[in-house]
Amino acid sequence: MRLERIKYENFRNHRLSAFVPEEGINLIYGRNGSGKTSILEGIHYCALTKGFVSATDGECLLFSSDYFLLDSSFQGGSGYGLCVKITYKKEKEKQISVNNSDIKPFSRHIGTIPCITFSPPEIVIVNGAPAERRRFIDNTISQTNRRYLDDLLSYRRVLQQRNALLAQLNERNIRNDGMLSIWTENLSRLAASIVHARVLFLRAFYDQFRELYAQLSLNEDPSLIYQCSLGKISEELSIEELYDRIFKKYEETEKHEILRAQTLSGPHRDDLLFLINGKEIKKYASQGQLRTFLIALKLSQHRFFYEATGEKPICLLDDIFSELDESRTHDIFSILETCGQTIITSTEKKDRKNVAAFSVESMKIKSE
Repeated sequence: MRLERIKYENFRNHRLSAFVPEEGINLIYGRNGSGKTSILEGIHYCALTKGFVSATDGECLLFSSDYFLLDSSFQGGSGYGLCVKITYKKEKEKQISVNNSDIKPFSRHIGTIPCITFSPPEIVIVNGAPAERRRFIDNTISQTNRRYLDDLLSYRRVLQQRNALLAQLNERNIRNDGMLSIWTENLSRLAASIVHARVLFLRAFYDQFRELYAQLSLNEDPSLIYQCSLGKISEELSIEELYDRIFKKYEETEKHEILRAQTLSGPHRDDLLFLINGKEIKKYASQGQLRTFLIALKLSQHRFFYEATGEKPICLLDDIFSELDESRTHDIFSILETCGQTIITSTEKKDRKNVAAFSVESMKIKSE
């Protein structure tokens, strides 16, 4: 997949800007606050319908503006074209169109333009709360598996309904008339499918991750361990066997869940444990190790997408080289040369072979 061009109107601090990248490695350089990250965020919007820095659509409006527009063109590996437009107006839902056809729901667009990101705030994937690691797993699988995304969205809706019923049973102290069992069965079916997909994903992903990590950090043995809130899960369990175990777990904890008014186990409570040489990384690793681990996760994500779909994702890498020594920077550039189109931001221009450099100021179009 390749971005051919993108135009920005009233997006972040870009009144009117345009970017036409080249096929390989592209480096956008400029001072802090000049809008480098916003260039990447606009591309991410067009690929995945939202930004990657957890901002609302309204927060992406240029100050004093009442709308923003992103107009982009992509080309797939087999030559097909995609024109993606995203429009947002104050007090209205954003609109997304692909080849002049409106997209609803927005989840239909996920996976159409495979994309991976790296940004410094994403270090929370490695050292933050379990929700950050679940989001990493979910975003990765969802871009290659439509069934998983549908199950995940359904699971969240059913979980919300089941929790609401648990709260009613708790507050009103009324008898459970069997309705909870219906929601439990629905939730268990979806949970089994999600956990099964996660376990299979990690089995395939780990080999790629370990190989890439070895290229970035010698003499360290990394591990990825899926921690299921339902207990240890064997890779050999079928979806039906998982369903039986999950449903039984919910039955065993039903009274406690009513008292707590919430569902206490399931995919929404699972975690991914990261280790280096047998030690938990978020407790013992240095900042350099944390950053290297995250970079290896992201580059492995790229390889996973490519092997699953035959399409190389676009890489959006924000300030990836800060805090890295020259040797590790060289290793990353060597890997990126095989990754298709990559767009990197930096405060400094880097004169390297096979890297196209763009000043962020040169992208801003002066109004007449």
